[in-house]
Amino acid sequence: MITCNLIDQALRAGAVPGKGAAQVSAVRRMGAALLISLTVLACGAARAERVKDLASVAGVRGNQLIGYGLVVGLDGTGDQTSQAPFTIQSIRNMLAKFGVTIPANVNPQLKNVAAVTVYADLAAFSKPGQTMDVTVNSIGNATSLRGGSLLMTPLRGIDGEVYGIAQGSLVVSGFGASGRDGSRIAVNVPSSGRIPNGATVERAVATNFATEPYVVLNLHTPDFTTAARLTDGINNLLGADTARAVDAVSVRVQAPTDASQRIAYLSTLEAIEIEPGDAPARVIVNSRTGTVVIGSAVRVKAAAVAHGSLSVTITERADVSQPNALAQGQTVVTPRSDIQVEQPEARMFVFNAGVNLDEIVRAVNQVGAAPGDLVAILEALKEAGALRAELIVI
Repeated sequence: MITCNLIDQALRAGAVPGKGAAQVSAVRRMGAALLISLTVLACGAARAERVKDLASVAGVRGNQLIGYGLVVGLDGTGDQTSQAPFTIQSIRNMLAKFGVTIPANVNPQLKNVAAVTVYADLAAFSKPGQTMDVTVNSIGNATSLRGGSLLMTPLRGIDGEVYGIAQGSLVVSGFGASGRDGSRIAVNVPSSGRIPNGATVERAVATNFATEPYVVLNLHTPDFTTAARLTDGINNLLGADTARAVDAVSVRVQAPTDASQRIAYLSTLEAIEIEPGDAPARVIVNSRTGTVVIGSAVRVKAAAVAHGSLSVTITERADVSQPNALAQGQTVVTPRSDIQVEQPEARMFVFNAGVNLDEIVRAVNQVGAAPGDLVAILEALKEAGALRAELIVI
């Protein structure tokens, strides 16, 4: 493994075993760029991340598709047609297309058919003839879709156009069983299933991927520092003014208009490694689960914190006073209340100015604070102006 120290020593000493001074000088001149590259890789790879992991290309995105269909072949677990009339309406419409007419005064009672919604994600650059997975969910009162098959269902986009056709046998991970007395048990969700490669793409989505003389890289997390470093990294590799930061999210990069050249160009861009900017100081509190996440950039100004709790326990009981047999008295019930107050020894700890995350966690653990107590301490520090972080409650 090449380390920064070894490379630095080699550059300073210029020692190449078995070579003369002139040859050493030539080797140093010819290998200067390689040594610098190795130094960058060895010293900067610890925190550097690929552009592929930090940003995406604008316009390269998937699209959601949705459809309405029928699942048939169920073992008596389909919709109760008296409570789901749209299932019967769908059956009537389907049979009418095949020349089968159901009389108007006939209401079929089916148990092996379920009305479902079908949705899929159309990946970017999908071409007609390719397949995609679909998810099928019951929208009626069907108890299970296990063993059913989805009939041909068109999948439409937000524009109303058909982009795919779905059909096939469902894979259902859950199952359910019920008894005549009304008892029922279910494992997972039997009213939902998937069809791997169950839809065929019928229409491609138009894109302007190769029509503009530039590409735009959008950061997954908006950050001015990361956008500036991304711009510098691209300009250092491909030349000045190749990339220009538009805002905290987008970086515009000049690109060839030829589609094949643009693909190789984007491959080079995605492989660039940069060091993203540090995340802002935040403390995230989940009020429902009591989870507290403290970012590494959180700092605390000088403050003293006392932690303690007061516990009051009230026990109610009744005492019965029974007179002697010849006393001619009455039996009386006397209530008695026992009140106990427990207050554990309160502990105070001091935060020095600029303490980091490790010191905060260590101080809180020493007093045995529960997650709820930790939230109260953080809120109090925020109100006192000692917490240098954004407190977010979700």
